[in-house]
Amino acid sequence: MLTIDKIFHASVVLKQIVRATNIVHTEGVTEECSLFLKPENLQKTGSFKLRGSGYKIAMLSDEEKARGVIACSAGNHAQGVALAATKSGVKSLICLPDSAPISKIEATKKYGAQVCLVEGVYDDAYNRALELKEERGYTFVHPFDDEDVIAGQGTIGLEIVQEINDIDAVIVPIGGGGLISGVACAIKSMNPSVKVYGVQAAGAPSMLQSVHNGSIGCLESVSTIADGIAVKQPGEHTFQLVQKYVDDIALVTEDEISSAILALMEKQKMIAEGAGAVSVAAAMFRKFPIEGKRVVSLVSGGNIDVTILSRVIERGLMKSGRSSTLVIELIDKPGQLQNVSRIIADCGGNVTSVQYERAGEIESINGCYLKIGMETRNYAHVQMIAGALRDNGFKLIGKNGEA
Repeated sequence: MLTIDKIFHASVVLKQIVRATNIVHTEGVTEECSLFLKPENLQKTGSFKLRGSGYKIAMLSDEEKARGVIACSAGNHAQGVALAATKSGVKSLICLPDSAPISKIEATKKYGAQVCLVEGVYDDAYNRALELKEERGYTFVHPFDDEDVIAGQGTIGLEIVQEINDIDAVIVPIGGGGLISGVACAIKSMNPSVKVYGVQAAGAPSMLQSVHNGSIGCLESVSTIADGIAVKQPGEHTFQLVQKYVDDIALVTEDEISSAILALMEKQKMIAEGAGAVSVAAAMFRKFPIEGKRVVSLVSGGNIDVTILSRVIERGLMKSGRSSTLVIELIDKPGQLQNVSRIIADCGGNVTSVQYERAGEIESINGCYLKIGMETRNYAHVQMIAGALRDNGFKLIGKNGEA
């Protein structure tokens, strides 16, 4: 079983490999608690994964290093193994699911690894990596269910406790469980009073379901923008460590993850990927009893695919009420759009788009629909605008227009 001594040893070994990621105090991200961030998105390769893979490879024998290493990953572990192996003069082969973002695939190659794309998700890449390990004699570097890897990730917990000794809780993302296992072991060993909470995406709740059921289970499928934690089945070691050290696990939705990514960008000028933002989403949307507490959210990675960033931002704006849509049913006559625009402007809203559509044949021959896109402050602001339109005789339909 993992020990605190092993984590301390990993911290010494990794000093020449990893970058210091000093804790940051947030302003305006949430009023629920005093929130701090452990920004592993600023780590080399943009993710905490370098720690676990770096320590694992450092612990290999000369013979194992000569044969090379193989790993599987949705992207971040791949980059960590690639860089750690290259720095140690070890050849590496990485199996990635073909759904991994192109940016992560190319980054893995840039760090010196050979890449093998596998059809499916992480678990399919994992099975292929095991096959190649047997065929070619590589040493397999597991992304989470390995004691050395977990110890490497646990160095984050040491750093948190050493930097802030009066925290009440730490919130950590969970995929396969390697990160939270190491962090929780380190924190609970040094200060058992600190709560350690885990967060998973609602579309990939493998650890939560396994803990609730009391045994490891495998999901039929996973679906989430937090691709770094889209894992069907937790590991045997990580499951045991989570049971032993973690106080609670919660789920966050895609909208909540998007809102957290947006909040980090706006309030902290910090880029987080979906998996990295789930810990912040949990604090923002009150998933744990942290009101008035001093809390650290671990932002585990920042390797978000820029091609989906605009969609994530738009989703975050919609979730927070910053972007909204009203559908208005009205009589098609001159001046209607002008009146609608005036009311919205008087309420402080900003019209960003207008879509006009005539009513159907079975509806009023003079009827039409206006779909108005707006920039707004929050949901209360949307409802204020909707109320003003109703007071002026306009009929609103659709979710955002409901009272």
